[in-house]
Amino acid sequence: MACAAAVLVLAGCGERPDRSTGSQTGSDKPYASAGQVPERLGGDGTTIQVGDPRAPTVVRVYEDPRCPGCREFEVAGGGPALSEAVLERRVRAEYVFASFLDDSHGGDGSKKAVNALRAALDESRFVEYHAVLYAEQPEEGAEEYTDARLLELAEKVPGLRGPTFDAAVTSMKHRSFVTASERAYERAGGAHEPNGPGTPTAFIDDKRVSLRGVLYDEEVFGELLRQIGRDPAGWQDSVL
Repeated sequence: MACAAAVLVLAGCGERPDRSTGSQTGSDKPYASAGQVPERLGGDGTTIQVGDPRAPTVVRVYEDPRCPGCREFEVAGGGPALSEAVLERRVRAEYVFASFLDDSHGGDGSKKAVNALRAALDESRFVEYHAVLYAEQPEEGAEEYTDARLLELAEKVPGLRGPTFDAAVTSMKHRSFVTASERAYERAGGAHEPNGPGTPTAFIDDKRVSLRGVLYDEEVFGELLRQIGRDPAGWQDSVL
């Protein structure tokens, strides 16, 4: 199975539907490309929702753009299986972005990347840009997500670069979103993990996937999503 970047960046040409809705002229057919997948900001103001809003299963993922484990999940682990399930309308994905690695590693690359991802959502290009950022994630200790690098990577997403997006990146337009998203990540850890649950972390229909190995195995994660489709109620008794 192709990696997440390959699955998601292959957007079709021509005009796109309104990506804030799940409508595809009333069809339940799989989305033909990432460019057709609906994407919107959730009502909480911090969750980016991707996929058919009527999908029976919701997978919520907590990520930090600088997290190597998140790249492993997105590129070679469960990410490709999640992308396939979203395209097939079996699953809606939700993303909440942390930026705590800036504090532990120095710099502001995570914050800048989260801001840029939010700016991409304004341009209806979040899905594709998200895939590009993780596929091109700098190695730890290498040059981070600077404004120039984020704009350079945006060139890989047709239709993303422009005065509005560029200004949003360089001015940190969505600074308040970045801060609120980090707080939402921290709350997700509950009383036992007041600094957040760690990244990547995934919840499926509000049940946490506690076995990290599941997140890093594309085949296992994909089969889990298929199992949920076959048994929407009983799967929660499984050991994760």
